[in-house]
Amino acid sequence: MNEPDQKVHATLSLLVNVPRQTLELHEDGRLLRQFPISTSRFGLGSEPGSFKTPLGKFAVSEKHGAGAPLGAHFVSRQFTGNIAAPGGEEDLVLTRILWLEGLEPGNANTKDRYIYIHGTNQEQLIGTPASHGCVRMKNADIQELYDLIPEGTPVEIVA
Repeated sequence: MNEPDQKVHATLSLLVNVPRQTLELHEDGRLLRQFPISTSRFGLGSEPGSFKTPLGKFAVSEKHGAGAPLGAHFVSRQFTGNIAAPGGEEDLVLTRILWLEGLEPGNANTKDRYIYIHGTNQEQLIGTPASHGCVRMKNADIQELYDLIPEGTPVEIVA
């Protein structure tokens, strides 16, 4: 039995399914939301400079972008003051950033590789592998997800 001043918190987790190009938000193992995503067009892996999406267990180590407008353009996790137009060839980091930290020997370099879950200017490519290693989401979706999860939320990326 819980002490009166103890709070019982639900356990939130994220599951990125690379073959399905989806990100699922779970609460105590129960699916709450599913979002379409885009992982790396270069495939899967953890090699530095490979632009591949890593597999395994992670945690959301940092969140950036609270209160920024939809489409806010970030460079080095700082809002530039610009709102990006949809489209274009450049792979922009928009709206919100969830910075992943690898928790296993095979993906321990994830934070050093700057692997994020973030919004994109290339929403038309969501649902297909198109990123440079990060997990891209539609801007409205990352804004919603950002507000739902705390730092430390476990993430698993599976193939």
